[in-house]
Amino acid sequence: MSALTGSTAREGRRSILPWLAVPALLFFVGFAVVPLVGVFVLSFTTWDGIGTIHPSGLTSWRAVLTNPGLPHALWVTFLVMAVSWAVQTPASILLGTFLAGRQRYRAVLSLIYFVPLLLSSAAIAVAYRALLDPNFGLGAGLGFEWLSKDWLGRPWLAFGVVVFVVSWQFVPFHSLIYQGGVQQIPQSLYEAAQLDGAGQIRQFFSITLPQLKYTIITSSTLMVIGSLTFFDLIFVLTEGGPGDATRVLALDMYKRGFQADLMGPASAIAVILVLMGLAIALLLRRLGGRDAGESQLEGV
Repeated sequence: MSALTGSTAREGRRSILPWLAVPALLFFVGFAVVPLVGVFVLSFTTWDGIGTIHPSGLTSWRAVLTNPGLPHALWVTFLVMAVSWAVQTPASILLGTFLAGRQRYRAVLSLIYFVPLLLSSAAIAVAYRALLDPNFGLGAGLGFEWLSKDWLGRPWLAFGVVVFVVSWQFVPFHSLIYQGGVQQIPQSLYEAAQLDGAGQIRQFFSITLPQLKYTIITSSTLMVIGSLTFFDLIFVLTEGGPGDATRVLALDMYKRGFQADLMGPASAIAVILVLMGLAIALLLRRLGGRDAGESQLEGV
């Protein structure tokens, strides 16, 4: 009788579970799917953002795809994505591993490291723009000649500054992800390694890194997809310059839509960014091998 009652209760809970997902589904449809469909429809129109919307077929797509600036914007976007990933990932793993220690001062340090993520991208860009000013910035104030370069006036220096500032802002967030991942690794693995005489470096490469496989996939996905949306920081810091050296695709979309009043081509670029993000996310998920939702505790 009690077994029958328990089975009935479990079936009741299972029938309720799908309904619990309804609010999240409505939220996702209202704030993600509907705007995305709207942008896709706008990409087949001509609109200046205020007046009447005129259907124009493939005119906006043709204007975007035949624009000679598109390959350059794509190249800069992928370059920012790849270099910032290459800088952020090792820095975040090392910092997250360090902060995962049980010493009390590391918890205080983790709070301090998290501060840059609390600041707005525009405020960070304004601050760095002032600090790197060759005439009135940090270099001129401290008398360091090597720091008094025209950081934002030369293409490769400006690109390096963008990557540095992006990494400075987002490394704390990804360190927090890796810190949680490292803390989930069973101590028994490290104790066994110590009995075998493995040092800390060997433990890091033989235990910590393999155990963080799915954490790396998750963090990399967030980094790469997030880099497609870098706009406000680059806009305030360099405005895409000098020339078009830091003109990423998201900034190109803004300039076409809100400075040139070409909402159709801007919407077409937005659709391209969404498709790129989906393709990269699927590729990273495939590179992860098995289901990324499985436990990361390999061999346990």
